[in-house]
Amino acid sequence: MAATCVHVPRPLLPITALGCAAVLLCGCSGSGSPAEKGATKEGTTQAVAPLAADDLQNAYLKVIKNVLPSVVQIQASDELGSGVVYDDQGHIVTNAHVVGNETTFRVTTANSQNVLTAKLVYTYPGQDLAVIKLNKVPSGLKAATMGNSEKVEVGQIVLAMGSPLGLSSSVTQGIVSATGRTVSEGSADGGTGATIANMVQTSAAINPGNSGGALVGLNGQVIGIPTLAATDPSLGGGTAPGIGFAIPASMVRTIADQIIRTGKVTDSGRAALGITGRTVLDATYAPAGVAVVEVQPGGAADTAGIRPGDIITRIGTNDITTLTSLAEALAADKPGQRTRVTFLRGGTERTVGVRLGEQ
Repeated sequence: MAATCVHVPRPLLPITALGCAAVLLCGCSGSGSPAEKGATKEGTTQAVAPLAADDLQNAYLKVIKNVLPSVVQIQASDELGSGVVYDDQGHIVTNAHVVGNETTFRVTTANSQNVLTAKLVYTYPGQDLAVIKLNKVPSGLKAATMGNSEKVEVGQIVLAMGSPLGLSSSVTQGIVSATGRTVSEGSADGGTGATIANMVQTSAAINPGNSGGALVGLNGQVIGIPTLAATDPSLGGGTAPGIGFAIPASMVRTIADQIIRTGKVTDSGRAALGITGRTVLDATYAPAGVAVVEVQPGGAADTAGIRPGDIITRIGTNDITTLTSLAEALAADKPGQRTRVTFLRGGTERTVGVRLGEQ
């Protein structure tokens, strides 16, 4: 399943339905209790379900009140997206595909209609992340709190905040559907073509304009930056409802901190083979490997003896049939890690050990 920057997820169950589910769980222990009968110690009666629904609603309202002021709308000349205020110095983190090739932007905060201006600090398409900086920091600007992605759990309730379809300060709700996803985004549909590892999958509705916004847990911490939605070939390439992906907050911190400190990414943490390649087809026109077009001098492939014209068919335990499968295999590895690369040279299969470089 591929991914695209166009998002058309399906709405989830209303809050009241979630509240009813909580009541059913609470009512499973014991019989004839005051809570089960809807009675208090004073003998008065009250509805239990509305209380549970109110508790959940209050939790939503608290998170939205605390975090939404830190989510901004970003307008480039041809793109509209979202961003998250990263610090009190006016740095804003967003997706690289939101900033594109632009260097100046118009920014609107959640609590003001005043248009602010910002400039690009650095964009890193390899991880689809970028940092821009406000030219003038307004009073009261509030930075979001980045959470610990390693503590994110499947089933956790989350809220997606951003500017879908230009509707600023919008919020949708859902759950974490999965973690640790490796997803490749297309370049033809507005993405950077990056393959991104360890993404958080969510059912929260994400639409065009949400990219670069915030995926937030009920503790008020940002756990990811909404970036992609899955596409379904059976729908003619249309988006698959309720399947969106967010870059984990831990990676956001790693990249953003480097950009703010040095003005660029100096340690990507992404493994590289050090080649330029293209997908090759077999006699039946099926993808059959990656042909090496160029080899970076002194890179991992060069050091291992891989040459232009070789056709890579396997890395470690992963079969390689396309450039995308090559990128996904490397996304699971780390720079400096040793692996084995199998390739064809003149019709003869060879396997060499390779110490991976850094992208």
